[in-house]
Amino acid sequence: MKTLYIMRHAKSSWKFEELSDHDRPLNKRGRTDAPLMGQELVANNAKIQLILSSPAVRAITTATLVARELDYDADDIAIDDRIYGASAAELLEIVHEAPADVDCMLMVGHNDAISEFANTLSPKPLTSMPTAGVVALRFDCNSWHDINRSNAGLLFYEVPKNHK
Repeated sequence: MKTLYIMRHAKSSWKFEELSDHDRPLNKRGRTDAPLMGQELVANNAKIQLILSSPAVRAITTATLVARELDYDADDIAIDDRIYGASAAELLEIVHEAPADVDCMLMVGHNDAISEFANTLSPKPLTSMPTAGVVALRFDCNSWHDINRSNAGLLFYEVPKNHK
């Protein structure tokens, strides 16, 4: 069995117009929502062995805040430059490359691709993911290369507003 948590980065700030899209930080709500969703992962017994993140500041910060809640060493977060700007198909290729000994991982990325990716794999249709939303899918297979909608089960779809 393989378990994949797909997360959209938390709410970012548009306050600093001089920053590039890549460099935008989280805003106050994002800095609150990311740990909240990390706590939800803990409450759902997530045993994450690998966190993959986009290199964008808002994604790395989200991953770091979630990692802290999971007692996952932030230095072990894998930054994959391909996640930023990737299509849903490209995100699937990245997951296919996950180490064979990892059975449970979290990917932090961006919309619209992250929602499309979740819908590509989910056996049930999902709404567009809000910031800090998390989809959990379990696959009845032993290889990341074999994950697909036909062997997927939707464990949960959590969004911050459901926990406030």
